Amino acid sequence: MRAHRLHRPAPVETKPLRLEDVPEPCPGPGEVLVRVAACGVCRTDLHVVEGELAVRKSPVTPGHQVVGTVAAAGPGALLAPGTRVGVGWLRETCGVCRFCLAGRENLCDWPEFNGWTADGGYAEAIVAPAEFVYPLPPGFSDLDAAPLLCAGIIGFRALRLTGLSEPPFSWAGARLGLYGFGAAGHVAIQIARGRGAEVYVMTRDRKRHQALASELGAAWVGDADEAPPKRLDAAVVFAPAGELIPVALDALEKGGTLVLAGIHMSDTPPIPYELLYRERVVRSVANNTRADGREFLLEAARLPVRTHTRAFPFAEANEALAALKNDAIKGAGVLVVGDPLQR
Repeated sequence: MRAHRLHRPAPVETKPLRLEDVPEPCPGPGEVLVRVAACGVCRTDLHVVEGELAVRKSPVTPGHQVVGTVAAAGPGALLAPGTRVGVGWLRETCGVCRFCLAGRENLCDWPEFNGWTADGGYAEAIVAPAEFVYPLPPGFSDLDAAPLLCAGIIGFRALRLTGLSEPPFSWAGARLGLYGFGAAGHVAIQIARGRGAEVYVMTRDRKRHQALASELGAAWVGDADEAPPKRLDAAVVFAPAGELIPVALDALEKGGTLVLAGIHMSDTPPIPYELLYRERVVRSVANNTRADGREFLLEAARLPVRTHTRAFPFAEANEALAALKNDAIKGAGVLVVGDPLQR
């Protein structure tokens, strides 16, 4: 089979991914072989390729927003061949550490991740543990479903951590700020608005991201460092820009929560205590649980969430990552690997 392989991290402009012929993996006990139809292009892939995340496997095939069909199942795997599935970032957890036992497997002491510690979905097939694979609800085409598998799930967890479900706040009428409006932001706004929130979007790209935010019903749209017209009850920073943390804190209402949703972010400048005072909270998102994924996919299907995607031919993984790096994608980029189905 063919797969994009990263042998050494480097700027995407140098085209570090090589499309190579590699042996097709064989599913072991509890695993499934998934024939890939589409794979979303995530900023985390960019961090892996450019070395902002430490090398954990070399060479490695990136990709962790996989949509495809189970082609074969190993002993004990409970997904039958022919099942349409999604494969996300969280590949496997130990199940025995104190975090796993407490239902916080996103903080597992010994986790594995598709496209970072194990080969991912920039390939014609991927093997993954069946218990960490999501059967997909109907109603989403393969291209539309791909961004849901990480951007969507992480955005969903970020919304959960805002505290807007807890008194004195509630989603109905809440003022939520989103900083950065790429793949995750354009899904999160749909979830938040579906719950009754007003959404204020701050993002630097006017041609694509600001326009899309307006199309999706943002109450107000401005530049990344611009102050929204009203105090925010909560905010999520999707952009990997640490300099936005003080900006977002300054926009919060007292008692508000700022959630940092990236796996990698540039250093934050000094934060004056005045911005943290009045019980404002800053917290990060670390991965996701399988429960996050299952709950999100149900809510996304119920609304329904509609993703905006730009398809890239399978051979153009380097070009897709370069477009992502340069904010040249409206919504989410998706590699067309196999024969995506319009379902």
